[in-house]
Amino acid sequence: MSLYDDAVLVLKGYEGQDELRQAYLDHLAAHSDGMWKACQDGHITASALVIDPERGRVLLTLHKKLRMWLQMGGHCEPDDATVAQAALREATEESGIAGLTLLSGGPVRLDRHHTPCAWHLDVQYAAVAPGGAVEAISDESLDLRWFAYDEVADVADESVVRLLDATRARL
Repeated sequence: MSLYDDAVLVLKGYEGQDELRQAYLDHLAAHSDGMWKACQDGHITASALVIDPERGRVLLTLHKKLRMWLQMGGHCEPDDATVAQAALREATEESGIAGLTLLSGGPVRLDRHHTPCAWHLDVQYAAVAPGGAVEAISDESLDLRWFAYDEVADVADESVVRLLDATRARL
C-alpha cells in the first residue's frame, strides 16, 4: 500500500472534525502529489506531541524557521510507509528520543495551517516518551524543552493547546 493510500484510509477512519477531515480527503482526491512538499496547493504533514504522562509534561521544540514552540513534525518522506510512521520518525528525529510509542487509536487531531512553503494539512498524533528519556536538540530546532501541561498555553499557540487537550482526553 502506498503512503497516499494509507493517508486516505487513516482519514476515512478518523472520527471527528468532519468538515476538516473531508477537506483533507478532497485535497488528496484532487492532488495525486498531495502527500509531498512539492505540492504547492498544500500537502499532508505528520506530527506528534511528545508527552511524559507520568510527570505531566510535554516536550516542545522552538522551531528554527517559525520561531514558535510546537510539537515535533514535518513533511512526509518517500521511505515512510504510513502517516503514523512519518509522525513517529519526525518525533524521534526532532526530539532525539529513541523508543517513543504512539498512543493507540490513530491520530489525535487534524490541524490545517499556512506555512512559508504551503498549506500544511497536519495529521497529529501523540507519542509517549519512555521513562528516563533524554532529549537532544536537532538541526531544525533552536531549543527543546519540557513544559508542564498547565504551562503550554503560556508558550504555544492555540493549535498546540488543542492538541494537548485532545491528547490528555485520550490518556
